[in-house]
Amino acid sequence: MVESAGGGPGDGTAEVLDRPLPDGVRRRVVQIVSDGFGGLTVAELPAQLRQYARFAPNRRAKFAGNAMAAALETDPLFRQRIGEKLREAQAELAGALDSGSPPPAADPLDVAAAAYVLRPTGWVKLVTAAGEEAQRADAERADEESRAELERLRAELAQARDATRTETERLRADLEAARKEAESLHRKLRAAVSDVRRGEAALRKVHAETEILRAEGQTQLSAAESEARRLKARLTEAEASLEATRRAAREGRSVEDMRVRLLLDTVLEAAQGLRRELALPPVSVRPAETVDAVEPGRMTPKDIAARALSEHDPAILDQLLALPQAHLVVDGYNVTKTGYPQMPLEKQRLRLLGQLSQLAAQTGAEVTCVFDGAELAAPVLLAPPRGVRVLFSKPGVTADELIRQLVRAEPPGRPVIVASTDREVADGVAKAGARPIASAMLLKRLI
Repeated sequence: MVESAGGGPGDGTAEVLDRPLPDGVRRRVVQIVSDGFGGLTVAELPAQLRQYARFAPNRRAKFAGNAMAAALETDPLFRQRIGEKLREAQAELAGALDSGSPPPAADPLDVAAAAYVLRPTGWVKLVTAAGEEAQRADAERADEESRAELERLRAELAQARDATRTETERLRADLEAARKEAESLHRKLRAAVSDVRRGEAALRKVHAETEILRAEGQTQLSAAESEARRLKARLTEAEASLEATRRAAREGRSVEDMRVRLLLDTVLEAAQGLRRELALPPVSVRPAETVDAVEPGRMTPKDIAARALSEHDPAILDQLLALPQAHLVVDGYNVTKTGYPQMPLEKQRLRLLGQLSQLAAQTGAEVTCVFDGAELAAPVLLAPPRGVRVLFSKPGVTADELIRQLVRAEPPGRPVIVASTDREVADGVAKAGARPIASAMLLKRLI
């Protein structure tokens, strides 16, 4: 049987395949070789295949497929041995191929692969037919796949058209809504522009009326100033007449007394008429009360640095406080740190304010005591004593700056005395027209 399979006159070994082995047939041939591979010894294997002798059939077919196909084509003895293994495994198929009548129900690829290995008469036709059948099957399968893909693409196209139609309708509706909204916005914009123009016209009218009122006010102010100058001249004349009357009174002339009294009443009535005409409000607020500060009971003052100046005679302070409408401004912590720094801050404040209250009662002067309140820890409960105004500086404002604000708030010519040993404070208030004194002078006066 081996000779019959291996080659002799009249078999198919002389036939030659003039085209590449079809892929399907080649895969079946590799599988046949892989299945028969395990029944051979290492010595029976070609040298290039011996390294795959211990591989499993599937792994052998995967990694040694090309090598097995090449060996089967070029090594007749190896092909004869594989053919013997195939005849043992598929005797019916091998017999049918030898007889020249392959089974009609058999797979053409299996028939072609077996014929390629066994090489019976007409094996080339079987391999070619199997390849053509495989190509037809592949073509039919590709045609079926193409038709299915075409149907799928047609369905997707129909869906896309429906979606496009729906989206187009939605976009048209959105466009119509946007157009209506744009028209509404245009109408609102035109109305807003019209309102703005009317507002600008009203604003120009208000500006014109304001200018007219300002001009009228300026005219009235000029008239009031002229009247004030006229009354001042009359007051000067009245004062001169009063002085003459006093001299006449000293000389015993009673008629002049009557004339002076009549002139004085006239001046007073004129002054009252001027006050009513100018609508001057009564003086109920002192300039020191207009300075922005913190009142007692809201913040806790902190310690400040003290720098000593030269001491002077306290009698100078009495002379200053004896001036009309004198205002004494005291740098609180500066004075207490100079006089009794060892005491707690609360007791320092109470002691100083008590002494200042006595000084205010004795001299009748206006007294304002300023404490530094830039860093307060808790509310300060403090009842200001009679005759003394107590102020704390606001956060971010030092007591020195608050003192300078108090001095600047006073009218020119009013006697203002500032008690502080701080050189910057003294220089600043002196430039503003106030009289600085050392804290030591005030402490000597308060003893």
